[in-house]
Amino acid sequence: MAKKAITDTFALSNSVKIPQLGFGVYKSPTNVCVQSCLTALNSGYRHIDTAQFYGNEAEVGQAVKQSGLPRKDVFLTTKILTAAGSVDASYQQCVESVRKLDPRDDGYVDLFLIHSSTVGGEKRKEMWQALERLYEEGKAKSIGVSNFGIGHIEELKPFAKVWPPHVNQIELHPWSQQKEIVAYCERHGIAVEAYCPLVRNRKADDETLVGIARKHDVTPSQVLIRYCLQQKWVPLPKSDNPERIKANADVFGFELDGDDMRALNGLDQGPAGAIVMAVDNS
Repeated sequence: MAKKAITDTFALSNSVKIPQLGFGVYKSPTNVCVQSCLTALNSGYRHIDTAQFYGNEAEVGQAVKQSGLPRKDVFLTTKILTAAGSVDASYQQCVESVRKLDPRDDGYVDLFLIHSSTVGGEKRKEMWQALERLYEEGKAKSIGVSNFGIGHIEELKPFAKVWPPHVNQIELHPWSQQKEIVAYCERHGIAVEAYCPLVRNRKADDETLVGIARKHDVTPSQVLIRYCLQQKWVPLPKSDNPERIKANADVFGFELDGDDMRALNGLDQGPAGAIVMAVDNS
């Protein structure tokens, strides 16, 4: 396997380059989010994942500005939570998110997602058409979905100008591998992002995981992030602890071998292994 690095990117289906390791800010309080993002950027992360639901888009934008890094060097993702009642209203809601993250006149986000599939077909359509407008105008460089199953993605096809979505962000870790939707995304050139890659620390004492961590002299969290990278997913580990933020970026000095990957793959519990949600593929 070619040696991986924190600078690794790969091309989405529209040729936009996405850094393979991202930094999540789910429930990162506004009073610590700026500092957490600055710690992440100083540790080498170049990809931050936020959402309207998280309530910290402005803080992420502030951190990017304070970092002194060129805007083009940081990949920013956000998500629309709910449809606003019309394509225009949903579009305006998204424009407000872009403004918070990149307040320049020509501000943009690198990736805008629909946060959830559980809102009904009409609302999914409205939000997708709002994202398509953002994409056409360059306010979003790529667009995608989160928590979408096969049926939800197929449902977009009859009316979508942009199909397939560039990304599907779903819960992924050894206990919830969601093989059916992952295989579908791979077949259709949809990049797969992994949220909850650390299982919110609930599996830190798992015997198999701890054994692999000891073997490589790394933490269980580092094993889980490395696992995602070797699966060709885009993991989005989240922490507000500065030492853990740094450690979660330090996953490029070791490699999981075939035995490790087989052991981790053997932990899959199907839908029961999800701690947030497994997608509905009907």
